[in-house]
Amino acid sequence: MLWRGGQALRRFSTSRICFKNKLKVALIGQSLFGQEVYSHLCKEGHRVVGVFTVPDKDGKADPLALAAEKNGTPVFKFPRWRVKGKTIKEVAEAYRSVGAELNVLPFCTQFIPMDVIDGPKHGSIVYHPSILPRHRGASAINWTLIMGDKKAGFSVFWADDGLDTGPILLQRSCDVEPNDTVDALYNRFLFPEGIKAMVEAVQLIADGKAPRIPQSEEGATYEGIQKKENAEISWNQSAEALHNWIRGHDKVPGAWAEINGQVVTFYGSSLLNSSVPPGEPLEIKGAEKPGLVTKNGLVLFGNDGKALMVRNLQFEDGKMIPASQYFSSGEMSVVELTAEEMKVAETIKVIWAGILSNVPAIEDSTDFFKSGARSMDVARLVEEIRQKCGGLQLQNEDVYMATKFEDFIQKVVRKLRGEDQEAELVVDYVSKEINDMTVKMPYQCFINGQFTDAEDGKTYDTINPTDGSTICQVSYASLVDVDKAVAAAKDAFENGEWGRMNARDRGRLMYRLADLMEEKQEELATIEALDSGAVYTLALKTHIGMSVQTFRYFAGWCDKIQGSTIPINQARPNRNLTFTKKEPLGVCAIIIPWNYPLMMLAWKSAACLAAGNTLVLKPAQVTPLTALKFAELSVKAGFPKGVINIIPGSGGVVGQRLSEHPDIRKLGFTGSTLIGKQIMKSCAVSNLKKVSLELGGKSPLIIFNDCELEKAVRMGMGAVFFNKGENCIAAGRLFVEESIHDEFVTRVVEEIKKMKIGDPLDRSTDHGPQNHKAHLEKLLQYCEAGVKEGATLVYGGRQVQRPGFFMEPTVFTDVEDHMYLAKEESFGPIMVISKFPNGDIDGVLQRANNTEYGLASGVFTRDINKAMYVSEKLEAGTVFINTYNKTDVAAPFGGFKQSGFGKDLGEEALNEYLKTKSVTLEY
Repeated sequence: MLWRGGQALRRFSTSRICFKNKLKVALIGQSLFGQEVYSHLCKEGHRVVGVFTVPDKDGKADPLALAAEKNGTPVFKFPRWRVKGKTIKEVAEAYRSVGAELNVLPFCTQFIPMDVIDGPKHGSIVYHPSILPRHRGASAINWTLIMGDKKAGFSVFWADDGLDTGPILLQRSCDVEPNDTVDALYNRFLFPEGIKAMVEAVQLIADGKAPRIPQSEEGATYEGIQKKENAEISWNQSAEALHNWIRGHDKVPGAWAEINGQVVTFYGSSLLNSSVPPGEPLEIKGAEKPGLVTKNGLVLFGNDGKALMVRNLQFEDGKMIPASQYFSSGEMSVVELTAEEMKVAETIKVIWAGILSNVPAIEDSTDFFKSGARSMDVARLVEEIRQKCGGLQLQNEDVYMATKFEDFIQKVVRKLRGEDQEAELVVDYVSKEINDMTVKMPYQCFINGQFTDAEDGKTYDTINPTDGSTICQVSYASLVDVDKAVAAAKDAFENGEWGRMNARDRGRLMYRLADLMEEKQEELATIEALDSGAVYTLALKTHIGMSVQTFRYFAGWCDKIQGSTIPINQARPNRNLTFTKKEPLGVCAIIIPWNYPLMMLAWKSAACLAAGNTLVLKPAQVTPLTALKFAELSVKAGFPKGVINIIPGSGGVVGQRLSEHPDIRKLGFTGSTLIGKQIMKSCAVSNLKKVSLELGGKSPLIIFNDCELEKAVRMGMGAVFFNKGENCIAAGRLFVEESIHDEFVTRVVEEIKKMKIGDPLDRSTDHGPQNHKAHLEKLLQYCEAGVKEGATLVYGGRQVQRPGFFMEPTVFTDVEDHMYLAKEESFGPIMVISKFPNGDIDGVLQRANNTEYGLASGVFTRDINKAMYVSEKLEAGTVFINTYNKTDVAAPFGGFKQSGFGKDLGEEALNEYLKTKSVTLEY
């Protein structure tokens, strides 16, 4: 009996509503917001005893009424509650009949008499979309934007006889993004969080815990309802003020100006942070400076010399067009529909008929809005089409720009055929005629699908290491730019197309991007040679070639990320099912080094994107150009805006902010151990974000006397001098068995003398310049330290006497374990050789492992048993046997000890960008 009693208690206590206090609620209001509040209150166990809403309009019931009627809740549709200041008797009686304990007003356009407001035991609570006492009145969201507020939010307050003056029950706030509109702010925060808050407020009242905080009159404002007649734009303002006015009226009532004698309404405003693109002047009444119709929209100018861009224009007849098409002549030709497109059109006709239930039949000339549709019907139309037309993703603006059924179908068909793409990306290039081609290099920050100057306009020089000349000036991102990029990535993940995209479509985009990278491989390799000093032939094969392979590999993983089912003990007599889901983390930050600029980008970002995350990437300050070219290709591949953001700048500013940013959930870093430790600390202190680190190395390479010596010499040189020694897994120390030591050194020096040092774009060059001047100077100091400690400088150790940052390939021998050269990584073309006694396998292993690093290692021997024994004992994330530098996109890559943790490449890399959710259900 004890077990039975315990079981009964357990089952009772886990029920959602058993122990919570619940209320009888009258819901007074309307709209989709009211409907959602109603549904959530019902789910939480509150009893909605009556819904009081507006009468049907054009034969259509309000969404709140529809939901309540479907649920069997009494619904009352009164056109008004009082006449000549007195409550209508029949209305009052109907209200009293439901016996409510609390009135909830989520969104109400009617005047409710005070005897109704004060009637219930707990009175009435009201939702208001501002942080009261600021912006009292009916256009609160509009005025939040018009006034340029940095914070928006809502209040749930106790109704009194004043206008939005009652005591506060609870408030919530959010940041206002630079280009938020009323719709954007409402959909992102005010709508979803407002629903939760209304339900929370009701429960607080039910539990007797609801506060009543009197509103302060300090800072209180009241603004009237914004109507079309007072929404005209006053042009003698700054660009930011103009932007705030336009977006504060978007979509209702719409800010307007007179153009060519006609009232034209402006929609889709954004501040223009980049240079003004070329365009055709457009005279606007009252504006001191004409607007510019460009291929991206209409540029407008403030009295401070700054500019903004407007995407769409609406004329007096209701027709909306892209602003870029203002001067376009004639109508677009009518497209003939295929049989498959006809089926889509018929499906959409049924959807229109369901929304416009008052219209007898949907004709080609039927106008969506003139037939009674409202703004909330736009969201329903877009969502139903997505569900019933194979995931076709329209935007609300598509409906506003094609309001007649015939025009709407034409727009849908063009979108299906890919003919209705956004305007071409605007890129300000730096162009160079070099390597028998024209190389076009973006140089600005890439944020939210656009290239833009840094917020403060700062730039820095990126240098060609071949001759020390300036390639171009690159935007130097600020903290504001980082925050913009993170906000764009967050919005793309939470609200954008990317977050809704199915995995296979995500893979298609990645395949397309890989194809574009391959198509542009010569240009990318040339930029890599210019910016990083990489030898062109190596850049073509490795820097670019492996980047393409990486994106193709992870594109194939997109639709193969799976959870698992797990057998667990059943909660008898019921049964349970437990399964896991692999889910993306959200916004990820990636910070990459300068040695393989594009390849390091690919290694991390491909896995990140395949898992479904969005990213903000900081390239190395000295090598930003291929990352920015990659951003351009991502747009051409069709990646939605905000998914990929590239922000060049300093590690101290950009990198530090990324590691501290509260909206970033994962940071992947490749670089030095010292900086890796700082990043890990910042990630922990800020929000405990997930971290993967690929850090320094001092990779040992052991060469036994039974090796194939010619191969060991060739591979050993590659292990050190590959990519000018600027290689994460470069063999930082060679241990050569005593009996072959001298011959090995002799052969290495002979081969070095054959190497051609020179212009990386010369196809015969073997060895290009070091990446940047400061690094070259560090390498020269490294060599000086070796000589001072008594190591033997066999070859090199000097700067090549020519322009640029060239260093001779260098060989040191007689390096003892206590020396600086034996312990510290050079990250350059410096071979550090130590001999070990013949046959001393365990001794050399001990010396090889006597380091805090553990990234890679290698062994050369013909004895497979010896090779396997050594590979087991070496403390490194990668072991090469009779080869070196053989990485592959399918093999995991990462280090041990202070070389970091986490993996790039292979299936394991996906887990760095995924979280596992366990789900258990009872049936």
